[in-house]
Amino acid sequence: MIDLSVSVIISTYNHPKWLEKVLIGLSYQTVNSFEVVIADDGSGPETKAIIDKCKSNLKLNIKHVWHEDDGFRKTKILNEALKASTGEYIVFTDGDCVPRKDFIETHLRYAEEGYYLSGGAFRLPLSVSKLINSEDIQKGRAFNISWLRRAGVPATFKLSKLAKGKWFTHLMNTITPANATWNGGNASTYRKYFFELNGFNEDMRYGSEDREFGSRLDNLGLKSKQIRYSAICMHLDHGRSYKNKEHLKMNKAIWNKTIKNKITATKNGINKL
Repeated sequence: MIDLSVSVIISTYNHPKWLEKVLIGLSYQTVNSFEVVIADDGSGPETKAIIDKCKSNLKLNIKHVWHEDDGFRKTKILNEALKASTGEYIVFTDGDCVPRKDFIETHLRYAEEGYYLSGGAFRLPLSVSKLINSEDIQKGRAFNISWLRRAGVPATFKLSKLAKGKWFTHLMNTITPANATWNGGNASTYRKYFFELNGFNEDMRYGSEDREFGSRLDNLGLKSKQIRYSAICMHLDHGRSYKNKEHLKMNKAIWNKTIKNKITATKNGINKL
């Protein structure tokens, strides 16, 4: 495992109860020398109250980066969070993804110059998302196949993602048909690459904004590593009222342009070029 200073950037918007569970998960990591930067896309006072509570009750170094709610502006607040971060290595996740205790350790174990890491998430039904509590996270029950089955998670092949064992996880990371792409809920790379790309494209709204960033990493010459069976987080269910067909169409056009023209640095990012 590489010895690096680490920043964990968490994107969130008005899901304070879910965010608290994510922060609880981070507080029980096997690696504890990291900072947490919360990229808050305009959440209300309930989220700030939860963050203040976690600052007091959890052994985490938390920075809260916030801007006013003006529609879906995740890319902008992520850039602000990048500027506020200090780690040599940056792990990205979302405020609805509860990490298993070895989440950060796994990212550091696979970290390598010239690569970015691509993880996934195990999606939970709403009933189980609500059921999971602090002790379930601390004791590891929330990541245990038998416990999840008893809680109501359907018995499907997807549960194999939670199986432990170095041989099995290596095999599954190798043979999974899922492409190793940049997924904002579970991905990481070195800090320097974010700034070479000028961060995230602030022209983009909801839909493909993470994938567009990943394509620019590809254009920069980075390779990807698949760790979806190794770096485990549980995705808590919720609605997405911010979906917009026009924005999806616009984002797809921007992403296609990035691929076609092999764009690396975005003009509307951390700096305005």
